[in-house]
Amino acid sequence: MKKHCENNNARTESQQSICAWAEETFGPVTDPKALWDRAMLEMHELGDAIDQRDLSEIGKEAADVMILLYRLMDQFGLDLGAQCDEKMAINRSRNWQSKGDGTGSHI
Repeated sequence: MKKHCENNNARTESQQSICAWAEETFGPVTDPKALWDRAMLEMHELGDAIDQRDLSEIGKEAADVMILLYRLMDQFGLDLGAQCDEKMAINRSRNWQSKGDGTGSHI
């Protein structure tokens, strides 16, 4: 499987544009937990796509999860990109133990 962890900052959508579209399309969020519930459903769909090795569906389902996360973060006045940057600064300062499967935990 190819790795695609290249830095590509040329995006046509942003958290703000996605949240504006979602609110116009679905209305305001009345319960942020509903976004989490839907994201979990999309995660299961992503898992099914991974099991089937369906690259088209993997991309679409991962995007669905990201869209919901953007919207969830927006409900709390948070920027997902900024939160990722802050968390990566923490992650880079930690010591890690690999589990040998592409994941690990900090020690």
